[in-house]
Amino acid sequence: MACSECGWVHYENPLPSTAAFVRNPEGGILLIKRGVEPGYGQWALPSGFIEIDETPEMGCLRELEEETGLKGKIVKLVGVYSQESYMYKNVIIIGYEVDGFGQLQPGSDSLEAKYFYPQDLPEIAFPSHSQMLADGMRKAKT
Repeated sequence: MACSECGWVHYENPLPSTAAFVRNPEGGILLIKRGVEPGYGQWALPSGFIEIDETPEMGCLRELEEETGLKGKIVKLVGVYSQESYMYKNVIIIGYEVDGFGQLQPGSDSLEAKYFYPQDLPEIAFPSHSQMLADGMRKAKT
């Protein structure tokens, strides 16, 4: 949208966020039960918005620690996803495979943090996270 008087353009851009795909040594995949909207009470990957002073990798590791208590190390990019949101219009999710370590415990934005085997995954709150889970499991086999 542009101002008709001065020409200044007001851009409405998607919000950048990250998500972490973490597996334990037994093959379980880490999910959190969301403690905030959107998706309150539903299962999702540890995820959140990238802060202004962060790289996507830094944001991913910060969100992982905030939501699960785990520290992490980025392994590789899983994929980049777009998600329509009733709260934020459009969100871009940058998904990373992460090696997680430490004591698992739910954090400030999560009600629960738990590993699930691929065959036992619960319903996932966001289509982008479902796609990232599928991509992460496929890429982990290659």
